[in-house]
Amino acid sequence: MTLDVVSLAIPDVKIITPRKFGDHRGFFSETYNRRAFADAGMDLEFVQDNHSLSADAGTLRGLHFQTPPFAQDKLVRVIRGAIFDVAVDLRVGSPTYGQHISAEITAESWSQILVPIGFAHGFMTTRPDTEVIYKVTNYYAPENDKGLLWNDPALGIDWPLAEAVLSDKDKVQPRLNELDSPFRDSLS
Repeated sequence: MTLDVVSLAIPDVKIITPRKFGDHRGFFSETYNRRAFADAGMDLEFVQDNHSLSADAGTLRGLHFQTPPFAQDKLVRVIRGAIFDVAVDLRVGSPTYGQHISAEITAESWSQILVPIGFAHGFMTTRPDTEVIYKVTNYYAPENDKGLLWNDPALGIDWPLAEAVLSDKDKVQPRLNELDSPFRDSLS
């Protein structure tokens, strides 16, 4: 398996594009191979796959994270449509604490985004009927399921669509300055 791995402005967040082989029949791609990921410095054990369908463009899911001991790394890919993906650094002591990165992930680009533990994650769909599949390194734990307010002005996220379709839960998440982050930067 050949991977193209690009670190973003916050280097722990990465865009990963697996190789895709096509011919007159269609295509084939290994979208995940544990050995290839480990060889590229991402030695993660995924334990659960999640799949979401968002009917409307502007559907916003996030910003979510799970607290220790159920914190999760996420490997996110789009199989239909497109998303504006965001990761917010919640690692206290990190030089990028409270900052975010964003990337467009589309089915056509074949790219994936790796969001490590210590980040709040969310995405807004930019096309209708968008389907997202993501792998996580820990099981869902409702008591550890937390979030951050998607439109907190302190985050400065420039979402691509003015109107967001939100769950009731995502409308009332805390702002960054109200959050007692359980994550610490490994260098601090």
